[in-house]
Amino acid sequence: MKIDKYMSRTGIYPRRETGRLIQAGRITINGTVCEKGAEVETGDLVAVDGQPVSLSQEEFVYLALNKPVGITCTAAREVEGNIIDYVNYPSRIFAVGRLDKQSEGLILMTNDGDIVNKIMRSENRHEKEYRVSVDKPVTPEFLQAMSAGVPILGTVTKPCVTYPVDEQEFGIILTQGLNLQIRRMCKELGQRVLRLERTRIMNITLDGLARGEWRHLTREELDELLATLNRQ
Repeated sequence: MKIDKYMSRTGIYPRRETGRLIQAGRITINGTVCEKGAEVETGDLVAVDGQPVSLSQEEFVYLALNKPVGITCTAAREVEGNIIDYVNYPSRIFAVGRLDKQSEGLILMTNDGDIVNKIMRSENRHEKEYRVSVDKPVTPEFLQAMSAGVPILGTVTKPCVTYPVDEQEFGIILTQGLNLQIRRMCKELGQRVLRLERTRIMNITLDGLARGEWRHLTREELDELLATLNRQ
């Protein structure tokens, strides 16, 4: 199998991280520095910085976490308030994507590198839904501008769905994930975000999950999620 798929199936290295390791010359196969697109055969010895890496024998874990404000979505244990220490799961897992430190709500965690890559690919246009509170009234014009696309970070955001919730709160459904996208979009349109909560990723929602708590995905949720991803 391809080296990036092999590394993701270890439950330790998502494909983006594998790419960085290959570029830095830190992965070897049978003692030879690995190149992009290399194949791993049965019996090959794969190592990172000289340390052997083998496919995980653990069962895959899929969690939904209702992340509170103040927790950082990083696997770096030296960062105070990192999400790995917060969840304190007994085996190694990592977050699927990010929520910035000041945002809250749904984030998925797993040791299945393949599912991370499939969810994160922007071309797959997976829906993520948010509730956003801002410092000024939400007008029809503001919602229309948000949904049509906003110029940020040298590009224009993809069209999206927006809907009013309250006088100063709205919902938004995105299919892309630019850095601090919603906050930047609101700022560009003269609004400041006061609270940002992710309520859904594809078919997984926050329903019944208190802030700060996590749970395993149900069999039904996982089956639907995997079926959608495997069609792409």
